[in-house]
Amino acid sequence: MNSTIWMNPDDLRREIREGRFRGPTAGHSPGYTQGNLAILPREFSEEFLRFCRLNPKACPVIGVSEPGDWRVPELGEVDLRTDAPAYCVFRDGEPAGEVLDLRELWTDDMVGFVIGCSMSFEEALLEAGLPIRHIEQATTVPMYDTSIANVPSGRFGGTMVVSMRPMTPQQAIRAIQITSRFPGVHGAPVHFGDPAAIGIRNIEQPDYGERSEIQPGEVPVFWACGVTPQRAIRTARPKLAITHKPGQMLVSDVRNSHLAVF
Repeated sequence: MNSTIWMNPDDLRREIREGRFRGPTAGHSPGYTQGNLAILPREFSEEFLRFCRLNPKACPVIGVSEPGDWRVPELGEVDLRTDAPAYCVFRDGEPAGEVLDLRELWTDDMVGFVIGCSMSFEEALLEAGLPIRHIEQATTVPMYDTSIANVPSGRFGGTMVVSMRPMTPQQAIRAIQITSRFPGVHGAPVHFGDPAAIGIRNIEQPDYGERSEIQPGEVPVFWACGVTPQRAIRTARPKLAITHKPGQMLVSDVRNSHLAVF
C-alpha cells in the first residue's frame, strides 16, 4: 500500500487525507521537515509551551496553531485534523485508542503544537554515508521511555522518550557532529552506549516503534524524541489530548536545510 515514495509534501498529505497512505512516514518527502504533534485544550497550552521551552532537546517547537484553528501557515497547507497517518487519543491522561483523523474530535478550544522530528536530521546522516537501520529495514524507529527527568512546567513533567539508531563508535562520533547542527529537530544525541544508564531495561523491546538489530561492533545511539509529550500528557491529565502515532508524522513544506545552523 505504501510502496510508492511520495516526494512532494502536498502529494503525501493528500494521500494521507484521502485515506490511501497509512504507516510510517520515514523516507517520504526527502528534504522536508516532519513534525510530531501535541494537541491540547487551550487552558493547558501556555503551560505546555513553557514545558517545551524548558525541554528543547525533546520538544523543539516549529509551529503552533491559533485556538480552534487546524492550520499552521508557517508550515504550509497542512490540516492538523487529517494530515498525519494516525493519531493517539488520551483522555484524562490515559491512552484511549487511535483514530485516523480528528474531524469528529476537533473542538474550538484546541491548540496544536508541531514539534521537530529526528526524521529531519536523518537525511543529513544518510548524505554522510551513515546507516539508518530502521530505514534499511522499512520499520518504525525504536523509541524508549527513560529515567531522564523532564524539567516540569505546571502540570507537565514526566521523563524523556528517546529514539535509537545503532552505529559503530566512529559513526556515532560523526553523527554527533552532524546532528548538533540541527537543534530544531532534537540536535545531538543525549546518550550512547549502555541503555541501563538511562533507565532502559531491555533494548530488544522498545516501548514504541519496532526493534532495530544491533550488529557486532555497534552501540545504541539515543536522541531525544518528540514522543516525550505523550509522557508529559499523562502527568498533566487533560480531559482530552491528541498526539500523532509514533513514527507517523505530519510532513510540512519547510525545508530541513532551513533548520540547520552552521
